[in-house]
Amino acid sequence: MSLFSAQLHPGRALGFLVLGASLHDILTRLKAEPQRFPKLELLYTRADPVREPVVLALPANGIRMRFDGPEQRLRLIEVVDFTKNHIFLKPANDKERDLVRPPTTAQPSSPQQLESPSGPTFRHIYQRFLGPTYDGEYIPDEDGANQESGTYVLSYPGVAFIFPMKRSDYSPAKDVVSLLSSSAVPTAMAVFSGDSWAQSREILWTEVLPSVKAFTPLAKGKDICPDEVSLIKIYGGGKLQMFRKWTNSSFWVMLGDTTPQQLVAELGPPDAIYRKNDQRMYIHKLRAASNTMARPNGNDLKRQDDLTDTDQYTDQSSTHTASDGYDSNDEAVEDDILANVSGECFYNYFYLGFDILVSTPTTPSHPPPSQQDGNTSQLIPESAFKAESPDRLVATKVILHGNVPGSYPFNRHRRCRWEIPYLTSDSSTGIVINSETPFPDLEDSLREEWKSIYASETEARQKQRGMVLNRGWGDSPGSSCELLGGWEETGGAMTPGVGRKFDGSEDSTTTLYGFPGLVFEVLKNGYVSALTVF
Repeated sequence: MSLFSAQLHPGRALGFLVLGASLHDILTRLKAEPQRFPKLELLYTRADPVREPVVLALPANGIRMRFDGPEQRLRLIEVVDFTKNHIFLKPANDKERDLVRPPTTAQPSSPQQLESPSGPTFRHIYQRFLGPTYDGEYIPDEDGANQESGTYVLSYPGVAFIFPMKRSDYSPAKDVVSLLSSSAVPTAMAVFSGDSWAQSREILWTEVLPSVKAFTPLAKGKDICPDEVSLIKIYGGGKLQMFRKWTNSSFWVMLGDTTPQQLVAELGPPDAIYRKNDQRMYIHKLRAASNTMARPNGNDLKRQDDLTDTDQYTDQSSTHTASDGYDSNDEAVEDDILANVSGECFYNYFYLGFDILVSTPTTPSHPPPSQQDGNTSQLIPESAFKAESPDRLVATKVILHGNVPGSYPFNRHRRCRWEIPYLTSDSSTGIVINSETPFPDLEDSLREEWKSIYASETEARQKQRGMVLNRGWGDSPGSSCELLGGWEETGGAMTPGVGRKFDGSEDSTTTLYGFPGLVFEVLKNGYVSALTVF
């Protein structure tokens, strides 16, 4: 195993581990270098993996990282074993300073070799590495069995060192030099955003971190790319508003109208383009088309069982309505569906957290009842481009990925956050339904929103029932493995940055729930793994 050598940037980064980077970005980079990072450990709360912090540990490298749950951004970097890495500081116009010298370059006879075998000494940190600083903070170990134990945190702007200290040895009247002997060795080092650990730990999980693009050492020599999408608001009727991170700007994706050229102009080129002709959910298309013949004109809005095919290129809106007439037989319906596949492809934005289906125009889903009076018309711009050609390609479907730890497709995409503004989980508080809302709460709000389109509660529940999907079998209908083609092996190893199959302990069985214009893929713990908008 090659040694992990990294430059310390207090308050910003440790090598390529940059505060504010996404969990997907960090994992992708680590998995691309298995010789340097042979073991990865992901720790999360199975019952609440999208709101509680996620910990990524590198035991062979003595590094531990903590990410917040909702955004999955790197908030804290910890060095827990100084002997397994080489950390150095390189101030401007000054020579490089080692925190702990690697064994291959250490010179025990040198008078400057002040580190102990287990890490840097307090004298080395204070005199040669970072210099003097203010007195630290003593934190007693309230949870430990030994009430005499505790830690002394010595803070610098953006970096802190943790020293073990007995409660009886601490006195607020003593300065830092008196409290810590010259040979005292810290047990860990933390890299964070802020002036001191005491100030930063209060806002560790909520602070808006600066853009990774603004970190000059990482950005050198790289092409300029658009800011990432931090939030997508879903207004119904195929209208999505995408907000850029670290800016006040947003842009609209209008399903059935936004062109591939507009997508590339706003989002940049896709990370991959995937073409597929998969008709394994075709039987549900025929059932929906057949059932429509007996329904009054306009009731196609109720065909929720047609929405369960999250990865299918042809969706409910491409099937015929009663007004189209059904004198043709099933073969004619099949020919119509198959013809619609021509030229279709998915724009895969792995690093933005979503995929966009580009196909020939289809009519977007109907707007929700509460929005049909034009409540959001003032927000939604008129399209600047309208083409009448039926052969042109436009965005017709968007799949938003949750990247939930423990789910089968984990780390295929960055986590994408979304909101549904016309839904609230509590009318008294006005809390908006979003990607962190447990699906049972979300389902209640959706049923209340759409109840007016059904003749009875029984019919509504029948149309909104779930369909079980097992991704672990590989050829399961609607499997995103088949959709994205991300499980292919290259030279015996999984494609870097796409993901890898799990050992069976992860959740591979999910349930699909369909509502007009929306399909939710829900994990056993009740959280949404993916949301399809059409």
